[in-house]
Amino acid sequence: MRRLLRCLLALFAVTATFVPAVAAADTGRGPAILGVRPLGGTQYQVVVYSAAMKRPVPLWVSHPDRPAPTLYLLNAVDGGEDGGPWNVRTDAARFFADKPVNVIVPIGGRASYYTDWAANDPVLGRNEWATFLNRELPPLLNARFHTSGRNAVAGVSMSGTSALDLAIEAPGMYQAAAVYSGCPSTSDPASRALVFSQLATFGANAANMWGGSLDAAWPAHDPVVNAARLRGLALYISSGNGGAGAHDNLADPSIAGNPLTLANQLSVGGAMENVVNGCTHTLTNRLAALGIPATEVFHAGTHAWPYWQDDLHNSWPVIARALGV
Repeated sequence: MRRLLRCLLALFAVTATFVPAVAAADTGRGPAILGVRPLGGTQYQVVVYSAAMKRPVPLWVSHPDRPAPTLYLLNAVDGGEDGGPWNVRTDAARFFADKPVNVIVPIGGRASYYTDWAANDPVLGRNEWATFLNRELPPLLNARFHTSGRNAVAGVSMSGTSALDLAIEAPGMYQAAAVYSGCPSTSDPASRALVFSQLATFGANAANMWGGSLDAAWPAHDPVVNAARLRGLALYISSGNGGAGAHDNLADPSIAGNPLTLANQLSVGGAMENVVNGCTHTLTNRLAALGIPATEVFHAGTHAWPYWQDDLHNSWPVIARALGV
């Protein structure tokens, strides 16, 4: 376990790049849409002011130009600020161009777990993402894009935990939740240590998020502990096993024939996905014990975006049925 944690931290150290948060004056105003810029087709860049975080938050939006349900699609640990958000790293823009759904990708929230933090962090600043996503943003989107009131949330890696946590915190808001290579456990000692180490790689202190290691907020935000509260949601849960899979070869476009890229993906990405696989089975075993159905997909493969693009495609029928489209 210690060797795997070292591998995880090595990857975080390689990929973590500090991106300053967009500053905004504290005007005392409420949440509001600051601007909408068409990007062509169904795509828009939308900037929303969060009163809770006292700053503007950019969004990538795919809007079908008619009333439709909403899928909140959360980025990985960099918040989409470093390697890019979903619409850059995958074919999400093309895939959803003909789908009757609003897709909302917040840009930001690196190392935040998209949750409300107990205290401001000296590096990350003020994080009130659950308030933003569950309370501030939906009515604004409804007013501007005429949403239907039915929602789904999906997350990858770090935000896989977030997707479930957001659904647990807002009963009735979401009809579906999807987790792609997430580690849903947060409150057992190994999981807490992993979260603290992961956030420390970005210079942040997880004690500012949910308090010290013994704080009750840790189990309160643990989807495994609170799995019973996922009953009634359409769930899609996936993970690789850490071994070489369909996208772990020199011929895959994501590798582009680079042996160093492949070696890194197999070693570091493989170690990460091996840990994720164990966390994911902890959740699926708990759901099975509670009699809560879920679509579970376990496959060969590492912790890499091509697999999450596959998950996005594969989970859409589950999400679409729950959204009624």
